[in-house]
Amino acid sequence: MPASIRVTIGAMASNPTREKNRLSADDWLLAALDEIAGHGVHALAVEPLARRLGVTKGSFYWHFDSRDALLKGAMKLWEKQDQETLFDVVEPIQDPRERLHRLFTRVGEELRTHIIYGELLKALDHDLVKPVMTRVIKRRLDFLGRAFRQIGLDRLSAQHRALLCYSVYAGFLQMSLQLDLKHFSNHVELDSFIAHTIDTLIPDQGAD
Repeated sequence: MPASIRVTIGAMASNPTREKNRLSADDWLLAALDEIAGHGVHALAVEPLARRLGVTKGSFYWHFDSRDALLKGAMKLWEKQDQETLFDVVEPIQDPRERLHRLFTRVGEELRTHIIYGELLKALDHDLVKPVMTRVIKRRLDFLGRAFRQIGLDRLSAQHRALLCYSVYAGFLQMSLQLDLKHFSNHVELDSFIAHTIDTLIPDQGAD
Protein backbone atom coordinates (compact mmCIF):
# COMPACT_ATOMS: atom_id res chain seq x y z
CA MET A 1 0.00 0.00 0.00
CA PRO A 2 1.41 3.45 -0.91
CA ALA A 3 2.69 5.51 2.00
CA SER A 4 0.27 8.31 1.19
CA ILE A 5 -2.68 6.10 2.08
CA ARG A 6 -1.12 4.03 4.86
CA VAL A 7 -3.00 4.38 8.14
CA THR A 8 -2.77 2.57 11.43
CA ILE A 9 -5.79 0.33 11.79
CA GLY A 10 -7.57 0.98 15.04
CA ALA A 11 -5.79 4.27 15.68
CA MET A 12 -8.46 6.37 14.00
CA ALA A 13 -11.55 7.17 16.03
CA SER A 14 -15.01 6.84 14.54
CA ASN A 15 -15.45 10.62 14.63
CA PRO A 16 -15.92 11.50 10.92
CA THR A 17 -14.32 14.93 11.37
CA ARG A 18 -11.09 13.31 12.52
CA GLU A 19 -11.29 10.80 9.69
CA LYS A 20 -11.72 13.61 7.19
CA ASN A 21 -8.55 15.17 8.50
CA ARG A 22 -6.64 11.91 8.23
CA LEU A 23 -7.65 10.93 4.68
CA SER A 24 -7.91 13.32 1.74
CA ALA A 25 -9.92 12.75 -1.43
CA ASP A 26 -6.67 11.85 -3.20
CA ASP A 27 -5.97 9.17 -0.59
CA TRP A 28 -9.30 7.54 -1.45
CA LEU A 29 -8.60 7.87 -5.17
CA LEU A 30 -5.18 6.23 -4.85
CA ALA A 31 -6.70 3.43 -2.79
CA ALA A 32 -9.40 2.98 -5.42
CA LEU A 33 -6.76 2.68 -8.15
CA ASP A 34 -4.93 0.07 -6.07
CA GLU A 35 -8.19 -1.87 -5.77
CA ILE A 36 -8.85 -1.65 -9.50
CA ALA A 37 -5.29 -2.79 -10.26
CA GLY A 38 -5.60 -5.73 -7.89
CA HIS A 39 -9.19 -6.86 -8.37
CA GLY A 40 -10.83 -4.94 -11.21
CA VAL A 41 -13.46 -2.23 -11.54
CA HIS A 42 -16.41 -4.36 -10.50
CA ALA A 43 -14.73 -5.25 -7.19
CA LEU A 44 -14.49 -1.61 -6.15
CA ALA A 45 -16.83 -0.99 -3.20
CA VAL A 46 -16.90 1.63 -0.46
CA GLU A 47 -17.22 -0.50 2.66
CA PRO A 48 -14.38 -2.96 1.93
CA LEU A 49 -12.16 -0.06 0.89
CA ALA A 50 -12.92 1.76 4.13
CA ARG A 51 -12.02 -1.36 6.12
CA ARG A 52 -8.77 -1.67 4.22
CA LEU A 53 -7.93 1.94 5.07
CA GLY A 54 -8.94 1.50 8.71
CA VAL A 55 -11.73 4.09 8.67
CA THR A 56 -15.50 4.20 8.64
CA LYS A 57 -17.66 5.01 5.64
CA GLY A 58 -18.19 8.45 7.17
CA SER A 59 -14.71 9.41 6.00
CA PHE A 60 -15.63 8.47 2.44
CA TYR A 61 -18.78 10.58 2.40
CA TRP A 62 -16.86 13.70 3.38
CA HIS A 63 -15.35 13.59 -0.11
CA PHE A 64 -17.67 11.61 -2.40
CA ASP A 65 -21.39 11.26 -2.88
CA SER A 66 -21.29 7.70 -4.18
CA ARG A 67 -19.20 4.81 -5.36
CA ASP A 68 -19.61 6.05 -8.95
CA ALA A 69 -18.17 9.43 -7.92
CA LEU A 70 -15.14 7.60 -6.50
CA LEU A 71 -14.71 5.55 -9.67
CA LYS A 72 -15.05 8.62 -11.88
CA GLY A 73 -12.44 10.48 -9.84
CA ALA A 74 -10.08 7.50 -9.82
CA MET A 75 -10.22 7.15 -13.59
CA LYS A 76 -9.62 10.88 -14.00
CA LEU A 77 -6.55 10.60 -11.76
CA TRP A 78 -5.29 7.53 -13.65
CA GLU A 79 -5.74 9.30 -16.99
CA LYS A 80 -3.73 12.25 -15.68
CA GLN A 81 -0.99 9.96 -14.34
CA ASP A 82 -0.93 8.02 -17.63
CA GLN A 83 -0.44 11.26 -19.55
CA GLU A 84 2.30 12.46 -17.20
CA THR A 85 4.26 9.21 -16.92
CA LEU A 86 4.06 8.20 -20.58
CA PHE A 87 3.28 10.88 -23.11
CA ASP A 88 4.58 13.97 -21.32
CA VAL A 89 7.93 12.17 -21.14
CA VAL A 90 8.18 11.16 -24.79
CA GLU A 91 6.32 13.91 -26.66
CA PRO A 92 9.19 16.46 -26.38
CA ILE A 93 11.56 14.06 -28.20
CA GLN A 94 12.10 15.54 -31.66
CA ASP A 95 13.15 12.45 -33.62
CA PRO A 96 10.01 10.34 -34.28
CA ARG A 97 11.87 7.02 -34.23
CA GLU A 98 13.51 7.84 -30.93
CA ARG A 99 10.12 9.00 -29.64
CA LEU A 100 8.54 5.66 -30.55
CA HIS A 101 11.47 3.72 -29.10
CA ARG A 102 11.13 5.60 -25.84
CA LEU A 103 7.38 5.05 -25.68
CA PHE A 104 7.80 1.32 -26.23
CA THR A 105 10.45 1.03 -23.52
CA ARG A 106 8.25 2.97 -21.08
CA VAL A 107 5.86 0.04 -21.23
CA GLY A 108 8.34 -1.99 -19.23
CA GLU A 109 9.04 0.83 -16.78
CA GLU A 110 5.53 1.99 -15.81
CA LEU A 111 3.78 -1.30 -15.13
CA ARG A 112 1.10 0.03 -12.76
CA THR A 113 -0.60 2.29 -15.31
CA HIS A 114 -0.70 -0.61 -17.79
CA ILE A 115 -2.20 -2.99 -15.24
CA ILE A 116 -4.94 -0.46 -14.47
CA TYR A 117 -5.48 0.03 -18.19
CA GLY A 118 -5.91 -3.72 -18.64
CA GLU A 119 -8.50 -3.88 -15.87
CA LEU A 120 -10.39 -0.94 -17.35
CA LEU A 121 -10.47 -2.74 -20.69
CA LYS A 122 -12.31 -5.58 -18.98
CA ALA A 123 -15.00 -3.14 -17.80
CA LEU A 124 -15.96 -1.46 -21.06
CA ASP A 125 -19.57 -2.38 -20.32
CA HIS A 126 -19.55 0.20 -17.50
CA ASP A 127 -21.06 3.56 -18.48
CA LEU A 128 -18.32 5.52 -16.69
CA VAL A 129 -15.42 3.48 -18.03
CA LYS A 130 -16.17 3.33 -21.76
CA PRO A 131 -15.92 7.09 -22.52
CA VAL A 132 -12.63 7.38 -20.65
CA MET A 133 -11.13 4.40 -22.45
CA THR A 134 -12.40 5.63 -25.82
CA ARG A 135 -10.65 8.95 -25.23
CA VAL A 136 -7.41 7.34 -24.03
CA ILE A 137 -7.25 4.87 -26.91
CA LYS A 138 -7.90 7.63 -29.47
CA ARG A 139 -5.15 9.77 -27.95
CA ARG A 140 -2.68 6.89 -28.07
CA LEU A 141 -3.54 5.96 -31.66
CA ASP A 142 -3.25 9.60 -32.73
CA PHE A 143 0.16 9.82 -31.06
CA LEU A 144 1.38 6.70 -32.85
CA GLY A 145 -0.10 7.76 -36.18
CA ARG A 146 1.61 11.16 -36.06
CA ALA A 147 4.97 9.57 -35.30
CA PHE A 148 4.68 7.11 -38.18
CA ARG A 149 3.68 9.93 -40.52
CA GLN A 150 6.77 11.87 -39.44
CA ILE A 151 8.91 8.82 -40.16
CA GLY A 152 7.68 8.92 -43.73
CA LEU A 153 4.70 6.58 -44.03
CA ASP A 154 1.67 7.78 -45.96
CA ARG A 155 -1.45 8.59 -43.95
CA LEU A 156 -3.21 5.25 -44.43
CA SER A 157 -0.06 3.20 -43.78
CA ALA A 158 0.64 5.26 -40.65
CA GLN A 159 -2.87 4.61 -39.37
CA HIS A 160 -2.52 0.89 -40.06
CA ARG A 161 0.89 0.71 -38.37
CA ALA A 162 -0.44 2.62 -35.34
CA LEU A 163 -3.37 0.20 -35.04
CA LEU A 164 -1.04 -2.78 -35.41
CA CYS A 165 1.25 -1.48 -32.66
CA TYR A 166 -1.65 -0.81 -30.37
CA SER A 167 -3.19 -4.20 -31.03
CA VAL A 168 0.08 -5.89 -30.07
CA TYR A 169 0.22 -3.86 -26.86
CA ALA A 170 -3.41 -4.45 -25.88
CA GLY A 171 -3.33 -8.13 -26.80
CA PHE A 172 -0.14 -8.86 -24.91
CA LEU A 173 -1.39 -6.97 -21.87
CA GLN A 174 -4.71 -8.80 -21.83
CA MET A 175 -3.07 -12.20 -22.17
CA SER A 176 -0.63 -11.37 -19.39
CA LEU A 177 -3.39 -10.28 -17.02
CA GLN A 178 -6.01 -12.89 -17.85
CA LEU A 179 -3.77 -15.92 -18.29
CA ASP A 180 -1.13 -14.92 -15.74
CA LEU A 181 1.63 -15.61 -18.25
CA LYS A 182 4.97 -16.48 -16.64
CA HIS A 183 7.10 -16.34 -19.77
CA PHE A 184 8.84 -13.14 -18.74
CA SER A 185 10.36 -14.15 -15.43
CA ASN A 186 12.68 -11.14 -15.28
CA HIS A 187 13.24 -7.70 -16.81
CA VAL A 188 15.89 -9.02 -19.19
CA GLU A 189 13.36 -11.23 -20.95
CA LEU A 190 10.75 -8.47 -21.05
CA ASP A 191 13.30 -5.96 -22.38
CA SER A 192 14.31 -8.46 -25.07
CA PHE A 193 10.69 -8.86 -26.16
CA ILE A 194 10.18 -5.08 -26.26
CA ALA A 195 13.35 -4.67 -28.34
CA HIS A 196 12.12 -7.34 -30.77
CA THR A 197 8.74 -5.60 -31.01
CA ILE A 198 10.43 -2.27 -31.74
CA ASP A 199 12.61 -3.79 -34.46
CA THR A 200 9.56 -5.44 -36.02
CA LEU A 201 7.08 -2.57 -35.93
CA ILE A 202 9.14 0.60 -36.38
CA PRO A 203 10.18 1.05 -40.03
CA ASP A 204 13.84 1.36 -40.90
CA GLN A 205 15.24 4.72 -41.96
CA GLY A 206 14.01 5.60 -45.42
CA ALA A 207 10.84 3.48 -45.31
CA ASP A 208 7.95 4.87 -47.29
